[in-house]
Amino acid sequence: MVGGAVVRDGRLLAVRRTRPAELRGKWELPGGKVDDGEDADDALVRELHEELGIRVRIEAWLPTTVPIGDGPMRLAVAVVTVTDGEPTPVEHDSARWLGADELEDVDWLEPDRPFLDALRPRLKTTK
Repeated sequence: MVGGAVVRDGRLLAVRRTRPAELRGKWELPGGKVDDGEDADDALVRELHEELGIRVRIEAWLPTTVPIGDGPMRLAVAVVTVTDGEPTPVEHDSARWLGADELEDVDWLEPDRPFLDALRPRLKTTK
C-alpha cells in the first residue's frame, strides 16, 4: 500500500473514509494498492489522480514502512507536491488541510499515525 503526504503551504492533506463500515469516519493519507507489475511511484501517482483528481510529483519516500493489520501488507508514504489540479475527494466524503498543531484534531487510521511525527517538521503551526 502507498500513501501520499500531500503538503502545500505548510499544511498536510487528510481525507476521511466512507468505507468499509468499520473505518467510516477515520482520516488517512490518500493512496491505495500497488497493482501487479506496478512500482510504488506509479501506483501513488495513479491513486492520487483517481482519488483526488490531481497530478503530483513525488519528492521523497519516508524512510520506514508500517504494517497494516496482522497480515504481510505494509504502508509506505511519500511526500508529494501537487503539479496540476485542486484536490477533490472522489472516494472520501471530506478533505482537510492540517497544520502541525492540527494533526491530532482528526481520528487517524492506525497505520497512518506513525508517519505524523516525520511529517510534522514540514508543516506550519496554524493556531
